[in-house]
Amino acid sequence: MVRVLIVEDSQMEANILNDCLRKSGFEVQTVTTAETAKAILERKSFDAILLDVVLPGQSGFSLCRELKNQENTAKIPIVICSIKSGKIDKNWALKQGASAYLTKPVNTTEMLETLAKLMDN
Repeated sequence: MVRVLIVEDSQMEANILNDCLRKSGFEVQTVTTAETAKAILERKSFDAILLDVVLPGQSGFSLCRELKNQENTAKIPIVICSIKSGKIDKNWALKQGASAYLTKPVNTTEMLETLAKLMDN
């Protein structure tokens, strides 16, 4: 079973992503801060991470960069989910190591297709 970590501080957004992924057969864990995500990633492995940009404390961009620079998390695909839809935001996310960028509100079909492509790589 594919395991996905959702890092999202909006309960409504987290519930939508969580429900969609669970119904599609994914194992899901949701956290609301970068700090909690790092603590969980020290103990558990995941096949993908859905990461919000605006989080309390550390930003999603910063967390993405940090995870890509650590041996135990460097190979995990990270999908940035953000309300920002500009090309510059997407390019910045990719420069931080993100594998994909989805604009909120996240289209769940697009999210599932994106995860499927990343799991095939």
